[in-house]
Amino acid sequence: MNRRLFCSSAAATAAFPYVARPSVRGANDRIEVGVIGLGGRARWLIQHEDFGEARINAVADCWLPRCYEAAKVHPQGEQWRKYHDYREMFDKEKLDAVFVETTTHARVRICMQALQAGLDVYGEKPITLTVEEGRALVNAVRRTKRVFQTGTQQRSMPINMYASKLVASGKIGRIERVIVCNFLAPQEWTPKPAEPMPEGLNWDEWCNQTELRPYHTELHRRWAFWRDYDGGGQSWGVTGWGTHSLDQVQAALGTDHTGPVELIPEGPGPTAKVTLVYASGTQVRLEQEIIKDHQQLGAIFEGTKGRIQIVRGDFFPDPPELKKGAPDVIKEGPGENFPHLRNFFLCMRSRKKPNADVEIGHRSTTICHLVNICRELGRPLKWDPKAERFAGDEEANAKLSRPRRAGYELPKIA
Repeated sequence: MNRRLFCSSAAATAAFPYVARPSVRGANDRIEVGVIGLGGRARWLIQHEDFGEARINAVADCWLPRCYEAAKVHPQGEQWRKYHDYREMFDKEKLDAVFVETTTHARVRICMQALQAGLDVYGEKPITLTVEEGRALVNAVRRTKRVFQTGTQQRSMPINMYASKLVASGKIGRIERVIVCNFLAPQEWTPKPAEPMPEGLNWDEWCNQTELRPYHTELHRRWAFWRDYDGGGQSWGVTGWGTHSLDQVQAALGTDHTGPVELIPEGPGPTAKVTLVYASGTQVRLEQEIIKDHQQLGAIFEGTKGRIQIVRGDFFPDPPELKKGAPDVIKEGPGENFPHLRNFFLCMRSRKKPNADVEIGHRSTTICHLVNICRELGRPLKWDPKAERFAGDEEANAKLSRPRRAGYELPKIA
């Protein structure tokens, strides 16, 4: 059977064969990269970040005009091969890795198909729409032995890593309380009359695992606000910048492979403050008012011997002498992602796990999903981070996964 025709069938994707590639690249080999999903985040990376020894040579988007728009912001953009179907890109291009910068609801399936094609993957955050998807993705990465970096760039900022180690090593004593923003919940989509379809958009592919709804600009262009497509992915949403904050908590608490054991909401509703309780007794409280300051993309750690606020690219300790010898502050803006990209490419060569390995990304994103579930149900929940289930609560467990539309099931990776 022609492989391209085989790949083009959404129903057949589950059987797509894993194609082995060399496990270690030579030190001087250029890394060939493709980008899937050419929205705002992808264009930021393309325009403002240094890919070092990697070269973008192909891009794909189910809204084809976006490929040409993105190409305009990069000096070599005209030379990129542009694809309406990323599976055709997998078939035709000799890629080593892909950046999956799509909508959240489409992301895991594409990541898993890339793994099956023998590619290493940089998956934008939040990497999943549900907890069940996250575990499936972790298993796929392990079975295919690929490198997977989650796009939580604070994991690779030297100053953030330094501050996280200060907290984890007990420099401010036992951590009693952690304060983060009360990030926003997703909203429910209200059906609206169909609008004209933009030229070049494969709407069926865009809707992906979700219901094939009538096209509407607000749904298409503001997808991150709606629960069916994200968990609050707008900037100050739970799975938007909340992902960075809660990932920073996980890094500093040393809980990369686990999570809270209890969630306690202060009343029902999408704006309810939530307290996460860890097995150590540490409480992480989503209670800080959002003032739309990027210093809120971290957390405040209160210990028995001091206090440290970690923000993106900096930290503020009490006692202040804890900052002596710290790495340089990283200025927000162009270039801030370079350490994270560099870590990914180095790990592609060494085959080591990157700073934001898939398990780390899954665990941090899971916390975002748990917060949303807790708010939806409006009551305390007991969570078993090892089993990844709620204790004795089938109503809550039912929210760990969602039905997928026929033809957009996750592929099976043996």
